[in-house]
Amino acid sequence: MTEPRRGVVPDDLLRLRLVSDAQISPDGRRVAFVVTTASEKTDEYLSNIWIVDTAGGEPRRFSAGPKRDSAPRWSPDGTRLAFVSERPDSRRPQLFVMPSEGGEPVRVTEVRSGIHGLGAAVWSPDGTRLTFTARVGEEGSDDAPRSRPARLITTLKHKLEGEGFTSDQRAHVFVVSADGGEPRQLTSGDYPHAWPTWSPDGRWIAFVSERHDTRDDDWASDVWVVPSKGGDPRRLTATEGPAWYPTFSPDGALVAYAGHPYPKDDGRNARVRIVSPQGNRPVCLSEALDRPVWDMARPAWSADGEHVLFVARDRGTYPVYRVRAKGGEPPALLVGGSRTVTGLSVASRGGQIAFTATDPGSPSEVFVCDADGRGERRLTDLNGPWKRDVMLSPPERFSYARDGVDIDGWVLPPAMFDPARRYPTLLWIHGGPHREFADLYSHEFQVYAGAGYAVVYTNPRGSHGYGEAFSRAVVGDWGGIDFADIMAGLDEAIRRYPFIDADRLGIMGISYGGYMTSWAIGRTSRFKAACSEGAINDVAAHFGNSDIGHIWTASEHGAYPWENPAWYVERSPITHATRIDTPLLIVHAENDLRCPIDQGERMFATLKRLGKTVAFVRVPGEGHAFAALGTPRHRLQRYRHILDWFERHLGAGSG
Repeated sequence: MTEPRRGVVPDDLLRLRLVSDAQISPDGRRVAFVVTTASEKTDEYLSNIWIVDTAGGEPRRFSAGPKRDSAPRWSPDGTRLAFVSERPDSRRPQLFVMPSEGGEPVRVTEVRSGIHGLGAAVWSPDGTRLTFTARVGEEGSDDAPRSRPARLITTLKHKLEGEGFTSDQRAHVFVVSADGGEPRQLTSGDYPHAWPTWSPDGRWIAFVSERHDTRDDDWASDVWVVPSKGGDPRRLTATEGPAWYPTFSPDGALVAYAGHPYPKDDGRNARVRIVSPQGNRPVCLSEALDRPVWDMARPAWSADGEHVLFVARDRGTYPVYRVRAKGGEPPALLVGGSRTVTGLSVASRGGQIAFTATDPGSPSEVFVCDADGRGERRLTDLNGPWKRDVMLSPPERFSYARDGVDIDGWVLPPAMFDPARRYPTLLWIHGGPHREFADLYSHEFQVYAGAGYAVVYTNPRGSHGYGEAFSRAVVGDWGGIDFADIMAGLDEAIRRYPFIDADRLGIMGISYGGYMTSWAIGRTSRFKAACSEGAINDVAAHFGNSDIGHIWTASEHGAYPWENPAWYVERSPITHATRIDTPLLIVHAENDLRCPIDQGERMFATLKRLGKTVAFVRVPGEGHAFAALGTPRHRLQRYRHILDWFERHLGAGSG
């Protein structure tokens, strides 16, 4: 007799197998991918490279590193795999090469700073060399004195969330023999470099860098090329705006990349663009599609060089499109569905497409399809055993109109749902503000559903995937049009779904979602509890203490703090703290560089001094995205603090 299924609990995080970075072999017969698991015992993530045949069969583990193996890349002839690995005998991640049929991995780098994360190693077309990025600059020795030296800061871009102080060490492009040896450094200077890739003839390496004089004042970057044997870099683009993920066409005649021509703006649609390796005016290929290219998946060329494939953000889904490289045609949908494609690769000889995708009922798995998008089949089901043990709650999408604009929302009922009951409900607000909720597996939402809560979430104006005008509508109006959209979505959900208990509402969010949570409880008392995490509570302070605030804050709000101080004061949640009566849990990571912890400290001190009900969870050693990327123990502790808070003030499944 089988055991009845149960709701998801926080500790299920330890059972999930997170599948990512599917890389199809040149002949299309195999796919290498990464499987990551969380270990509470060692308080770390462990990952290995796996391989599965595209014809079917059981996936098999390829690498056996004791810590983290990642970023698998096939050699051009398919006989070897390069990957990045953390090994006990090296204190930083290094590059390894291993026969694709199995065997002993050979370490090919011994870079003191380790392989840098922006861009995996890429094989040269003849399979003899690899290019990668690594940070170069000052670094303390293991026997350094107790007191660290003072930093002299002369640039605004001196720190970055997830990386720390980048002015000490800039990432540069290197080339190393696939058999190992001393890497050759190809770039230099006080500039960051990322995403190197080879030209088909092996003579050039393209990369992205901010090497212009005004780089402190904008987000602009350029596509550059440098001779693979060494020499001076040459710029291909015109420093119009941000650029990323360059990749040569199979014949070497074009370089495709993602970007847009707005050097200081956020909320713009990144698009597929092409430029000649000789340098000219870039051409936009995806202008006809009012949707942004997803900034976490590298565009890829079709095997015949006729098309560029890319993942777009489209109304809460992340489909794959292709667009003709010669232009003249709008992008065409290639891989769709109510799901999120999280990455893709193309077989260089056969053109088959491998990709990872997730939907609300499943974490990511590996899929493959033909070059035209047909013949899709799933190759893995690594989370199948876990899914058979739990009761996942399916979200229901709904739409509502405000000011003549259609807005998407979702309601996730409790896992053990009884339609005759009314349930406490959490309104979840996404970050950004130019992020968006999508059709994907959310462990966060399933944990709350498993604890007996309904969850409501919406994509108000500001969200990406609904057109650039929709995304840009909040610029200069945080707490205005977006707040009204969110509250209208909550009202519509209450109207449509009688199981929502309107007398037991909670509200929560992270980053901009934390800002909106703090803002909302200063405008209304309808919520009985709130959790504001990694929030911006003082917008003017964020200008100076955030890693990106000196550009991003002003571009989001239309003026610098000294140009419109009254606006910054009025739109800061802390200004309205005296009006907050909702019990508030503040969660903030101590190493957060994006929204530094003083944003949480100031709100806590203010509310505490005002005699309000408030609690503060400080998380040591973590950054802004720790809810998704932090250590397993901290992530589990976070869930328990949040669940305890809402149980105390809302109850769960008790009415």
